[in-house]
Amino acid sequence: METPTKSNKVHIGRKISRIREIRGIKQDFLAIELGVSQQTISKIEQSEEVEVATLEKIAKVLGLSVDAIKNFSEEAVFNIIGNTYHDNSASLNYQCSFNPLDKIVELYDEKVALLERLLQSEHEKVELLKKGNQ
Repeated sequence: METPTKSNKVHIGRKISRIREIRGIKQDFLAIELGVSQQTISKIEQSEEVEVATLEKIAKVLGLSVDAIKNFSEEAVFNIIGNTYHDNSASLNYQCSFNPLDKIVELYDEKVALLERLLQSEHEKVELLKKGNQ
């Protein structure tokens, strides 16, 4: 039986960092949610071990359980992705329920209408100011 060495030891801070990055969460956001500084988050992510209470708070912000963080493996993530998508056709089967060009035209028309209302409002302000100065 192999004895655990430093290289075999679980590095919780590194796992927190990778999960945070995969989820698209910045250190600043995590810091705010935990009520600590960004530097504190950086130190936690560099730490091999993290206090249980801190780990529980981090897990809650990341939307995971403490066990999910402890058992996180990038290899498992890649295996899941690899087993889910066998080829590029899976990502190309998505069908829009609307025509994107129609949506752009609709948004453009809304913008024009908004600008026209804004211009009309400015004309009304000018007229009121003119009446007030007479």
